Amino acid sequence: MRNRMPSLLNAGRSRGDGAHSVRARMVILQILVLSLIITLFGRLWYLQIREGDHYAAAASQNQVRDVVTPAVRGQILDDRGRPLVNNRTALVVSVSRTELLRMPDSGAQVLTKLAEVLRLPADEVKARTRLCERNVPKPCWNGSPYQPIPVTDNATTEQALTIMEHREDFPGVTAEPTAVRQYPAPEGANGAHIVGYLSPVSDEELSKQKAEGKKDIQRADEVGRSGLERSYDADLRGKSGVTGLSVDHLGRVTGTVSETAAVAGNHLVTSIDARIQAITEQQLDEAMKRARATFDAGNTHKNFIADAGAAVVMDVKTGRVIAMASAPNYDPSVWVGGISPQDYKALTDEKAGVPLVSRAIQGQFAPGSIFKVVSTSAAAESGYSTKANYDCSPSISVGGQTFNNLESRGYGPITLQRALEVSCNTVFYGIGYDMWLRDGGIFGKNPRDPMVTMAKNYGLGAPTGIDLPGESGGRIADRAWKKRNWEQNKDAWCKQGNTGNDYADKIAKENCVDGWQFRAGDAINFAIGQGDTTVTPLQMTRAYAAIANGGTLWKPTLGKAVVSPSGKLVREIQPQVAAKLPISDATLKYLQKALIGVEMNGTASGVFANWPNAQMPIAAKTGTGSVYGKQSTSWFATYGGPKDGPQYAVVMMVSQGGTGSGTSGPSVRKIYEAMLGVDDQGAIDPTKALLPAPPTELPQFKEDGTVVPASYVLPPRPGGNDIPGTSAPIALGALPPDREVHRTGRGT
Repeated sequence: MRNRMPSLLNAGRSRGDGAHSVRARMVILQILVLSLIITLFGRLWYLQIREGDHYAAAASQNQVRDVVTPAVRGQILDDRGRPLVNNRTALVVSVSRTELLRMPDSGAQVLTKLAEVLRLPADEVKARTRLCERNVPKPCWNGSPYQPIPVTDNATTEQALTIMEHREDFPGVTAEPTAVRQYPAPEGANGAHIVGYLSPVSDEELSKQKAEGKKDIQRADEVGRSGLERSYDADLRGKSGVTGLSVDHLGRVTGTVSETAAVAGNHLVTSIDARIQAITEQQLDEAMKRARATFDAGNTHKNFIADAGAAVVMDVKTGRVIAMASAPNYDPSVWVGGISPQDYKALTDEKAGVPLVSRAIQGQFAPGSIFKVVSTSAAAESGYSTKANYDCSPSISVGGQTFNNLESRGYGPITLQRALEVSCNTVFYGIGYDMWLRDGGIFGKNPRDPMVTMAKNYGLGAPTGIDLPGESGGRIADRAWKKRNWEQNKDAWCKQGNTGNDYADKIAKENCVDGWQFRAGDAINFAIGQGDTTVTPLQMTRAYAAIANGGTLWKPTLGKAVVSPSGKLVREIQPQVAAKLPISDATLKYLQKALIGVEMNGTASGVFANWPNAQMPIAAKTGTGSVYGKQSTSWFATYGGPKDGPQYAVVMMVSQGGTGSGTSGPSVRKIYEAMLGVDDQGAIDPTKALLPAPPTELPQFKEDGTVVPASYVLPPRPGGNDIPGTSAPIALGALPPDREVHRTGRGT
């Protein structure tokens, strides 16, 4: 018994400790349950009372779905009101995905029947109606699932009638007339690189807009991606209409909550003249054909390739662009309805010359001798006499390297004016080399670099600011650029310099060691627009326009005015001065006289033989840019017009096209002949002049906002014009914004 007592006591203690432990755990569990209950009720109170209004509103929003009615986009018009871009009425067949999902087979049978009517593959029609979700290949629908989904915008009248007359077979399918972008090519003008194209709004754009708290664009909208369509997208797009549909928890539409009507976009009147645009495009094409029929005797010993080209016509008094052509060109209608992968590949194919690139504003080319106006300006403003003679020898040698004149021809001692007229390279070589020596050569401290500075003051090396996206700035290969370029490429140059012995390898080896230096050869090449310096055709057109107008560098523009759908002037797009040439009146007049001499007694005299110089003087400069590994670049830069003052600057460039006078020159003359009414024998017929001067008035608009055809536009007459149904032209700047453009007036 004594031996058992401790055991019994220990057992009692164990049972007591266990009961205590169970009670403790129960208490803890009760506390946890109570805490959870308190937390739950607290959360319910927060959601239902504290934030109840917020979540009620959110729930209400989740039950409303928006259906967007795209606005009719505004037209892009030329200076006479001819549409470069407008809208055509197309029969668009659309499918309501909401209706399809209500069907037992999710609309598969309806889509199969629809494909048969539209003569399209059934798989393609079905693919176009599926949503663009993750891992879903295109084609697919990227818009709202409650938005009618367009299947085709090329339905025939017969197909539309079949669908609408048999609605019982095509539930949820509609065939309605809808505005679709159209490129009518007035007077044969293409203008693809000017007007640009549209594409659907992206998820990134919608997200960015949401973050900024804006609602300018809708999922169903199309926005401008290039050209004027992009630059003036906010004006042209208008505002889409939005219908709010209430839906139940199954996604079924139960009614209409709100409805906002679409607002049509404004029209853009441009400075482009469709007739001159068409002629410029045609003459650029003729110049390229001319080059391809010409044998390259001095370099490749085969016909010129003429792989690309550009031409620009500018009003020298305002900087407005009258025509701008680029080659290779393309049909802008390929973007309508969404571009196919095959068409996009063709537009970006390097073998085809990348037609999507505008050579006028994005192409960068060595300017060759048309750059010599910059060199002459720098020389005259640096104290080099415009009356002294300079040696025009066949070649000069510097540092063991020979720099030749074109065809190694020499003229002996001549003035700077004559050097421009005959395009003597060696005169400018000598001046460029002398300037380099004055600056201390390679290691000069604080060099002035007069030619580099003058080139930048002419607006080269930077974008002009034209109202088109994607403009290139060209390149001024100065000392700073040389160093940056060396730092980026020295490793590749060093590697190439150790692998071969041809000309390119030797140059690479030299650049590996001291490619950062602005050497004598750099200064010499810079003086004639060669070496690493590049420009765009638009930059050179503006530069020659500045010489013509007395030294003003305009900011080039294509947009002239924005006009509302009802014919009201929304705003006028005024020309803007970008800078003034830093040269004296004496230097400017010297340049003007020299460029007239080029046309009359120099390298352009053959192009303008029999031209009526007394009535319509033309100033010109030829250029032939040399590019390593390629054929020469043809340049022809001009300005001219009535004898009381130049009106237009015209510049044409053909890549791998030969000489300026042989390839581009004849086509530039044809452009002047068309604008000024001059025939090939030099006779002037004012009745045949298509554009003796740019119009100073906007196109006429009828009371309904439509444009009066250009053929009916007459200059205003004393006493006014009073033929009903038309309106008198309006002078630019005559009316404030939001005033009527159309007036009752006389016209025929």
